[in-house]
Amino acid sequence: MRRRMISFRWFRALYTLGLEFWLALPLLGCAFWFATSVLTDHVLSRPYGTTTQLEADTQLEVHLSVTVVVIQAEVDRQQGFTKVEVMTKDSVLKKLDFIFPVTDFDQLEATIAQELGLSRENVRRLVRYQVR
Repeated sequence: MRRRMISFRWFRALYTLGLEFWLALPLLGCAFWFATSVLTDHVLSRPYGTTTQLEADTQLEVHLSVTVVVIQAEVDRQQGFTKVEVMTKDSVLKKLDFIFPVTDFDQLEATIAQELGLSRENVRRLVRYQVR
């Protein structure tokens, strides 16, 4: 009987201090940790399909706004191409190099104008030819 009284007093002391709430917290914490670890493992192990694929073989088209100072065209009629150097006034990009498979001056000026986004008159004014 004495044992029952001690255990009853023990529960009564726990009840008055509110310890029955604090003793249940570790159990609730372990249950929460277990449930979230199972859920996380399930979500992270699931395969995801991609709707868009990476295209590595495509070339990017870049449009730059540069101030062209002079265009030097070296025409090689025997080989059938023209090497073009474009000198710019910008601090980042000083020189552009192109090789075009044309040797006719009108076609070359049209190609350079299209590539640089300039008018044919501006290209004609800036270009310097060297024929081999």
